[in-house]
Amino acid sequence: MAEQLEVKELDQVVVRFSGDSGDGMQLAGNIFSTVSATVGNSISTFPDYPADIRAPQGSLTGVSGFQVHIGASQVYTPGDECDVLVAMNAAALKTQYRYAKPNATIIIDTDSFAESDLKKAAFETQDYLGEMGIDPDRVIQCPITTIVKEALADTGMDNKAMLKCRNMFALGLVCWLFSRDLDLVANFLREKFAKKPAIAEANIKVIQAGYDYGHNTHSSATNVYRIESKEKTPGRYMDITGNKATAYGFIAAAEKAGLKLYLGSYPITPATDVLHELSKHKSLGVTTVQCEDEIAGCASSLGAAFAGALAVTSTSGPGICLKSEAMNLAVIMELPLVVLDVQRGGPATGLPTKSEQTDLLQVLFGRNGESPMPVLAATSPTDCFDAAFQASKIALEHMTPVCLLTDAYVANGSGAFKLPDLAKMDAINPPYVPEELKGKWTPYMRAENGTRYWAVPGRQGFEHILGGLEKDDKTGAISTNPENHDLMTRKRQAKINNIQVPDLEVVGDVDDAQLLIVGFGGTYGHLHAAMDEMRAAGKKVALAHFKFINPLPKNTAEVLKKYPKVVVAEQNMGQLAGWLRMKVDNFVPAQYNEVKGQPFKVNELVAAFNKIIG
Repeated sequence: MAEQLEVKELDQVVVRFSGDSGDGMQLAGNIFSTVSATVGNSISTFPDYPADIRAPQGSLTGVSGFQVHIGASQVYTPGDECDVLVAMNAAALKTQYRYAKPNATIIIDTDSFAESDLKKAAFETQDYLGEMGIDPDRVIQCPITTIVKEALADTGMDNKAMLKCRNMFALGLVCWLFSRDLDLVANFLREKFAKKPAIAEANIKVIQAGYDYGHNTHSSATNVYRIESKEKTPGRYMDITGNKATAYGFIAAAEKAGLKLYLGSYPITPATDVLHELSKHKSLGVTTVQCEDEIAGCASSLGAAFAGALAVTSTSGPGICLKSEAMNLAVIMELPLVVLDVQRGGPATGLPTKSEQTDLLQVLFGRNGESPMPVLAATSPTDCFDAAFQASKIALEHMTPVCLLTDAYVANGSGAFKLPDLAKMDAINPPYVPEELKGKWTPYMRAENGTRYWAVPGRQGFEHILGGLEKDDKTGAISTNPENHDLMTRKRQAKINNIQVPDLEVVGDVDDAQLLIVGFGGTYGHLHAAMDEMRAAGKKVALAHFKFINPLPKNTAEVLKKYPKVVVAEQNMGQLAGWLRMKVDNFVPAQYNEVKGQPFKVNELVAAFNKIIG
């Protein structure tokens, strides 16, 4: 019978895996997205972690989700709603059904819907599908736990170890629904569990059982589906998260600059994975130090910058508060330092596992005195590589601390990343003090572009001292002269102003848009998708998205004043809009603001933007 099923081709599909934190939903989602990227599909993912460190099993607050959007051509977001929802227990169904389309296929483990499970999930009756208004014909009700135990009965695994494989059954069933090659999945698992081959083979066996269940029962479906890539660009690809791409970007920059890479960090959600990843690459000249606190992480990195390394410190919003004094020290000492801020929900501890864009004004202004710093914002998980590289290049070539903003959404999300050719990437040329200045050089002597020369310790004749007190422009000695302080303040600002960044690019209806959408950072995909949907409906819309925020692109005012209506959309209460109003005379945009800890929804953006067009 299975051979009679029609294989239909789809342009795109959204799958959401959900269950308890220990159910392995992130791993199942990652494998499915990796396999999809391997066959050439465009992907966008959204891991949705609970804030509880260890919520009670089966509780509503402990549900972990992973959503992946797979497309035959370019996809920009993880999708507003899913076509397939995997709910491994009652709590997952209760909390995650809101993210499913009305006609979505739902996969549940009926063994996890006992009376006690329903009670913990706040169901009032045994008819949980009827209570939620779900059509049973759309639900694949499968005793996953029972089948997994039967499949692994001859392996000698204990009950706890068997239950950890339930996620692989759900993955196998999803692979059947979308005609995925199980050999690719098996290869992934054998590589991941290379040191534990028995675990790898047990998981592969369970995946096959899930695939066979779908094949043999048709699982309430009339078709299986295939998503065939329409555009394939030759090259080597990998499924990469934003945090891993950031780490690789720093490594690439150090390689191009011929420097050692130093990371001084303190673990904090959602930035810790950058520390974890860089710690694996000592063979590439990377030194990582997990410091006792945020202040020490930044201060040690500043020491590494003085010593001649590409110095990085990583954190999230609460850590920026603590690092601000050492960041300010880097400003006055004019040393190259990259400060990575993986933004999360605030204020205070706030929403540690959720995403916002609420640190923008903090990194622009959150230091005492006139303390200018370049600010960049990565636009996608894969763009984190280029953003980290560019932040490092600016820091090293202009002798300044630089703040790189990502956020939990792009840091934890992933995309298909084409491995770059390092030889074709931009050169990085730090302004080392020329040997001919030996005997004439002073610590704040500058190159033609206003950048302070870098004298790395160890060069005879270039010994010097830097510090937090204002220095004389000519001698480098401590100075409290008011005219000198004014001069040095202006020189530090001019150095930032002189940094050359790419022009602001406009996409869409560039010449005749009724509405220009403006955003920054990780909202790029959602704003682009909203623009595409509106243009498909006949509206004239364009998008200008900021990656370089300080200094702003030279054509910023020209772009923003070109269109009759402009809306600035951001996940805060209007920080970019305020910055642009400060920098562009008579600029008064409309605003779209959300602070929910979740990504934008494209349909809500479209509705709001259509109202603005009027």
